Amino acid sequence: READRRAWTPVSYTVTRQNATVQGLIEGKAYFFRIAAENLIGMGPFTETTKEIVIRDPITVPDRPEDLEVKAVTKNSVTLTWNPPKYNGGSDITMYVLESRLIGKDKFHKVTKEKMLDRKYTVEGLKEGDTYEYRVSACNIVGQGKPSFCTKPITCKDEIAPPTLDLDFRDKLIVRVGEAFSLTGRYSGKPAPKVTWLKDDIVVKEDDRIKIKTTPTTLCLGILKSVREDTGKYCVTVENSTGSRKGFCQVNVVDRPSPPVGPVIFDEVYKDHMVVSWKPPLDDGGSEITNYIIEKKDTHKDLWMPVTSATVKTTCKVPKLLEGREYQIRIYAENLYGISDPLISDEMKAKDRFRVPDAPEQPVIKDVTKDSAVVVWNKPYDGGKPITNYIVEKKETMATRWVRVTKDPIFPSTKFKVPDLLEGCEYEFRVSAENEIGVGDPSPPSKPIFARDPITKPSPPVNPEAVDKTKNSVDLSWQPPRHDGNGKIIGYLIEYQKVGDEEWKQANLTADSCPETKYRVTGLTEGLTYKFRVKAVNAAGESDPAHVRDPVEVKDRLEPPELILDANMAREQHVKAGDTLRLSAVIKGVPFPKVTWKKEDHEVSPKADIEVTGVGSKLEIRNTVHEDGGIYSLTVENPAGSKTVSVKVVVLDKPGPPRNLKVSDVRSDSCYLTWMEPEDDGGSVITNYVVERKDVASAQWVAISSSSKKRSHMAKYLMEGTQYQFRVAAENQFGRGPYVETLKPIKAIDPLHPPGPPKNLHHVDVDKTEVSLAWNRPDRDGGAEITGYLVEYQEDGADEWTKFQTVPMLDCVVTGL
Repeated sequence: READRRAWTPVSYTVTRQNATVQGLIEGKAYFFRIAAENLIGMGPFTETTKEIVIRDPITVPDRPEDLEVKAVTKNSVTLTWNPPKYNGGSDITMYVLESRLIGKDKFHKVTKEKMLDRKYTVEGLKEGDTYEYRVSACNIVGQGKPSFCTKPITCKDEIAPPTLDLDFRDKLIVRVGEAFSLTGRYSGKPAPKVTWLKDDIVVKEDDRIKIKTTPTTLCLGILKSVREDTGKYCVTVENSTGSRKGFCQVNVVDRPSPPVGPVIFDEVYKDHMVVSWKPPLDDGGSEITNYIIEKKDTHKDLWMPVTSATVKTTCKVPKLLEGREYQIRIYAENLYGISDPLISDEMKAKDRFRVPDAPEQPVIKDVTKDSAVVVWNKPYDGGKPITNYIVEKKETMATRWVRVTKDPIFPSTKFKVPDLLEGCEYEFRVSAENEIGVGDPSPPSKPIFARDPITKPSPPVNPEAVDKTKNSVDLSWQPPRHDGNGKIIGYLIEYQKVGDEEWKQANLTADSCPETKYRVTGLTEGLTYKFRVKAVNAAGESDPAHVRDPVEVKDRLEPPELILDANMAREQHVKAGDTLRLSAVIKGVPFPKVTWKKEDHEVSPKADIEVTGVGSKLEIRNTVHEDGGIYSLTVENPAGSKTVSVKVVVLDKPGPPRNLKVSDVRSDSCYLTWMEPEDDGGSVITNYVVERKDVASAQWVAISSSSKKRSHMAKYLMEGTQYQFRVAAENQFGRGPYVETLKPIKAIDPLHPPGPPKNLHHVDVDKTEVSLAWNRPDRDGGAEITGYLVEYQEDGADEWTKFQTVPMLDCVVTGL
């Protein structure tokens, strides 16, 4: 029965054992139980339990706690946390027992002194540098459960962790003037980091508007009623002994712009319109100026009239003005956040104050040629507006119509070269100036000129120099005059002078004897020093002389040979067979060196074409073959020395024939071929070998292998008794080389061996001078039919056997004994 009821409920009527299981009970309820014995006579008295029994699972000690973790370590303390056991043993946990073991010791010691239910504990009073293991056990009313798994060994020392920084704001922040904003985030680090706020690299200090709040894990910078000066790059630095982290935010506090900067400038003033300009605001409010609003007002009225609100330039045309009236201009700047205060101009009267330019003075004509002339003039008064163009006109003296010389603008130059004149005609020229108002009056006509080339003496030759010398001559070279005087250069006069003399002597008598810009002066004395000069001559006469800068001592000049290699000798040359090989180099040296080409220290092939010029040498071999490859050398030599260069030439061709072709292991259906690689691979790697065979009775070769890279091949599928020939060729990327053949035909038969010994040799009959013998065939015939048997006899006691005869049968009569 339930403890709080009086009625009994039967559980079982037929239990013959001394125990029973009662089912269907409710967990947590208290019950009484009673038992009576029964026999044939009847049921005896009940025996009742003395106290109530509460129904619940059997109680055990709890399981081990889980997830024991070390949360913090210092030099003298360790903080640990853990989770409760998965199963409390059927009873509430009454406390936890934390134990520690010093590494090196065997036993764990209880750390907690008092009854503890918290799952977090800090062990204090530890010695710096010691290493411990920890474990924790749970207790219930039954007792203490199994300990948790041990922590890893923990050494007591101050924990170090670099700072971390997690910000709640982005790289950029836009705030309206007057609004508040804050920059917040979270940070960590061991030891606890120091937090510093900077604005444009200057430390931020707290005041009535600026507030800084820092907790052990959070940071915040707040600014109330922001102003434009709060704009800047903000930086928060979190720093401890292990390092630092920084976060940045560009804060832009925006507002309407300040007024445009004055004064308002009246760039142009006319009777019906004006052009005004101004400067942008000093402060655009942190946002780009989107447009300017321009208004005008007649000073006799109080009404401002709109001109435009769509201009983004700092200049504007103000139209629809009344001549003689005075006006004021008002200008606003606008951005995304509002309109500025206005900039107001001074009063300005609407009237014309500019006119067309004056007429230039009479122009001057210079540098006249047969088809052009240069017109030069002075700038006239511009009429109050800048001159933008000049108009140059021409006419023949006897004509009446003026013609513009070009449609292109002529400005700011005050001279112009007039092209396309007719040779021999007489011309006049005049000039007009033009500004924004219009074209002014033309100048008076110039003095008449005829279109023809004036011939003058040429300028001196340019940069004369001595380029070479011998013991009795000097070679001179120069460049033509910069100006030929409008006449053809006939030639040049060359003069020389001994150093110390005053007299200049002519090297050539007439200019036409030296039409080119070089000359060799001969007949000089070895060892003396001379000066030289050159004059240019045209139809108008001789130019001023141009002097060779330094005196020249007459003697042979020596320069050791020098080789400047062309690209075809700069590195190893690969030439495909049949192509042309070209080797060349530039050669320098005084006197010009002797040139020698060699191949492998021997004379080059007779088919080589060798060309030697005054500046270099070239070797050319057409239709190259593989034998043309090798080391080619070029030697140049003069009294001042010698120089040699070499280049390796590889002629790329098909490979040569393989070597040492041998046949072995001949069988009735196969044989084994071996060979060696060609002596010459043609300058390229052997890619494969081609193996062919043919019946000696046939004229056609049959390929049995065309892709083998090995130097051997097993020739299979031969016909027994047939004679074969074999041949092998090598291939590279340039083709197949010649074949090498077997020296004699190979017959496809199994190899022959001597037959085995005859069997069962015995005598059949014996006489006084003869013996009849018989025997059986041997077990093996050696691979061929047995052709006969050799019969020998030996006298008893002798050493040698005597041949009797060879018989074809299996018996023989030996006579003569």
